[in-house]
Amino acid sequence: MGGLTSVAPSFVASGPSGVAIRTRLKDLAPDDEKVLRLVGAHLGSLASKDLKARCRDGVEHSAETWAVRKRELTPVSSSRWAGAITKASHDQWALARRCQLAHIQNLEAGIRTIGHRLSQPIGQKATKHAPGGYRSRREWHAKSRRLQVLEDRLAAARADREAGLVHVVRGGKSLACTRHHLEAAGLAKSAWRRGWEAERWFCQADGESGKRHGNETIRVSPDGEVSIKLPAPLAHLANAPHGRYLLACRVAFAHRGTEWADRVAANRAIAYRIHLDTGRDRWYVTASWQLPPTPTLPMGAALAQGVIGVDMNADHLAAWRLDVHGNPIDAPRRFFYDLTGTAEHRDAQVRHALTRLLHWAKTCGVRAIAVEDLDFGAEKTREKHGRQKRFRRLISGMPTGKLRARLTSMADSTGIAVIAVDPAYTSRWGAQHWQKPLTTTTRKTTRHDAAAVAIGRRAQGHPIRRRTTPPSAHRSDEQGHRSVQARPGVLGREGTRPRIPGPRTRSLPPGRGANSGNQNAQHRSGRSAEHGFWQQDSLPLSL
Repeated sequence: MGGLTSVAPSFVASGPSGVAIRTRLKDLAPDDEKVLRLVGAHLGSLASKDLKARCRDGVEHSAETWAVRKRELTPVSSSRWAGAITKASHDQWALARRCQLAHIQNLEAGIRTIGHRLSQPIGQKATKHAPGGYRSRREWHAKSRRLQVLEDRLAAARADREAGLVHVVRGGKSLACTRHHLEAAGLAKSAWRRGWEAERWFCQADGESGKRHGNETIRVSPDGEVSIKLPAPLAHLANAPHGRYLLACRVAFAHRGTEWADRVAANRAIAYRIHLDTGRDRWYVTASWQLPPTPTLPMGAALAQGVIGVDMNADHLAAWRLDVHGNPIDAPRRFFYDLTGTAEHRDAQVRHALTRLLHWAKTCGVRAIAVEDLDFGAEKTREKHGRQKRFRRLISGMPTGKLRARLTSMADSTGIAVIAVDPAYTSRWGAQHWQKPLTTTTRKTTRHDAAAVAIGRRAQGHPIRRRTTPPSAHRSDEQGHRSVQARPGVLGREGTRPRIPGPRTRSLPPGRGANSGNQNAQHRSGRSAEHGFWQQDSLPLSL
């Protein structure tokens, strides 16, 4: 047992920290679209220059350099636009630094794996805890060359990190690479150019509490009227006082519209972003705001009505409801989704599956859902699984982070707690201890269903192993009465069985004297049978 991974304690996941809702800008006038394009292009060029300056500062950045950049942007935009642009540059640089660190850790993991396998004899079998050697000399030689490539990449990445140098592409690296594969993407050069320019536009502003409707730069009134503070070079296009441009259309937020209206009426901060979807040729406005931290539900209160264990797989969620004792109830449920196609399609599939899961949980009256705290960041490396391309593609396609974020946000709005458990050995031990006992002639229990039971039991604090039935001699009077239902600390577990009036056999009248309830007063060896009818309770699956 010394080689087993230690299991981390389960915990109740915290709720979402923010909200983002989106609606369409319908019936825009031609002049409105023209102004939005000019504003986005002008501010986008300023954002590109500011991001370049922020990357040039690197780790030497300070509050003074930030103030200098903001003062330079203010005359060509406004003080609030300058603040939004500089903040966006800081956020993008920080994200690039985090991605750079993850890339370095990924390279280090690959180098360790290749170095270990190169040190093993060719054809050496792998063990449970360490990979073996390579299969042939040819593969050994190819991997030795790849090791040198990874070491060079690691040296370059470490040098960039020490110097504070990051590599950022405004508009997205994926879209930039698509420019060289237009035929494979099915795009014309003009269509790609429109999408590239739209992605590099900048039209977003942070909210300000206490200001009118929560935002002075992009303002949306309670009745849906949208106005924008124009940058200084475009002030001549204003059609409203104080250099503002008022759009001809009105907007309405269907999702969380009441909550948004309450914040607008109270002049609480709301951030807005206006962007163009070139694929649909539609304009959208996104409103977002922060949520105050809410206290998480105590573990005991969350598990008071049982729990639903959920095992995430490549094409479905396997779920099983457990009672407070960790026993599976009714039949397992499976919620399927399809992770092929576009990102919007995959996201919609995940939302639909989670919606059905939460509706089922509310129907059952359960207040907690247990999921694995999965993170495949270290499992997607090319060197970890070698030739298992299908398995690498499988775990790379599982949206663990998106599913966890979606489930936490959606469950918080329905009053259901999400309990994160350690994923160690849940599939293996679940199949070992629960798959066969839960399989019947009318129900075939899969490995994933058994894993859902293991996840739920771990969230409740029960051991995954199922309690086995005691030997037949221990279930009879040969060695005396043994109650497998009671824990060792339960009072009265070794007491006499309850006497029920009435004869047990035809020749035995009720009430055999004063010692009828005392098993030790009988003359049979050990403890004799009781003079009364007693039926043992059904054996639970666990204690």
